[in-house]
Amino acid sequence: MSIDTIRDGLATNLATISGLRTAADLPDNPSPPIAVVQLNSIQYDQAMQGGLVTYNFTITVIVGRVSERSAQNKLNAYASTGAGGIKAALQSDKTLGGAAYDVRLSEMTNVGAINLGEQQYMAAEFSAIVYSD
Repeated sequence: MSIDTIRDGLATNLATISGLRTAADLPDNPSPPIAVVQLNSIQYDQAMQGGLVTYNFTITVIVGRVSERSAQNKLNAYASTGAGGIKAALQSDKTLGGAAYDVRLSEMTNVGAINLGEQQYMAAEFSAIVYSD
């Protein structure tokens, strides 16, 4: 399966969260809240005869400017395991529209401020693992 198809599937799942935008590249001037889906690594030949490939994606979720009082609350909502959270959205269609065998969210890291352009934004990174052929 193509990386673009898998990335599109992840973005489609993330778009089930009301108001969350998605992008393939980190924008200079984001319009939060936005989730940026980027390929991190690939592990080939994970099963007999090369039948399984593991794709590791980093999803950077930018919730708002650090100075906004609501930024931390938004990040907490995205970190939750329930409805409206990144985990539930990513795993809402584990086949990514037929592009994968399974998808799972393994962790959230790097919570804090990131600098984009002239602004500081509150963000976190989520690690998604996709199993495909």
